[in-house]
Amino acid sequence: MSTGERRVCLITGAGGTLGNVFCRSYYTDYDIVAVCRTRTPAVPSQLEWFVDPLDPEKPVPENNSRVFVIRADLTAPGEVERVVDLALARFGKVDLLVNNAAHVQLQPRGIVDGDAALEQFDPHFTLNVSVPLRLSARLAQRFWLHNGVQNRAANRNIVNVSSISGSEVYPGQTLYSASKAALNQLTRNTADEFAEFGVRANAIAPTSFPALVSTEQVAQAIVELDGNDFTGGVFGVGQEPSAADNAHPDRLAEADR
Repeated sequence: MSTGERRVCLITGAGGTLGNVFCRSYYTDYDIVAVCRTRTPAVPSQLEWFVDPLDPEKPVPENNSRVFVIRADLTAPGEVERVVDLALARFGKVDLLVNNAAHVQLQPRGIVDGDAALEQFDPHFTLNVSVPLRLSARLAQRFWLHNGVQNRAANRNIVNVSSISGSEVYPGQTLYSASKAALNQLTRNTADEFAEFGVRANAIAPTSFPALVSTEQVAQAIVELDGNDFTGGVFGVGQEPSAADNAHPDRLAEADR
């Protein structure tokens, strides 16, 4: 079950750049279900147990805030359902779902250069759109749907990690951009539908990180959306005109709404 009063966060892509920073920054604040396909986040997990070699019987703080790692290929049949069931079995609830896992393969020569772009359509839309849809739907069906009062009291919500590419045109990013634009619209519609049982949905659309905005700022935007009451928004992170302030949802530049 959940540790004390901490919120339970299920985050996908936990071993990637953003997922790793999120877990390292907030693993003592949330009970984190860290879903990853290969790399695991660089934080204590249930996969290891820490011992002080000078005093083996002494409690070690790292053992109190270990993330719960689930290895999964979310594009494989049944894996989304397995992840949701394991998370609920371990903690009994999920308060925050962060759909962060993403597929990106650029086509610098455009979509008409042979079959490369055509072959990349399914991988982009499966991981970037279908997986967030399935995770949101399965979590709702298995836990949120009949817990409206509890959902509202706990301020439960979804944060989808989109991209500035979902509303801007960048050479070579046609498929990635299209998938993120679809994710933005999925977010808005999910927010409208899930309002019936008290679950919010928003997306963040950061510019390139860590090149143009720090990964820590993007992770912070997720946490601040979790603590706010917004729903149905797609919020830019690190975008003009208020790049200095826009990690806070109150001051985020809302993208392509």
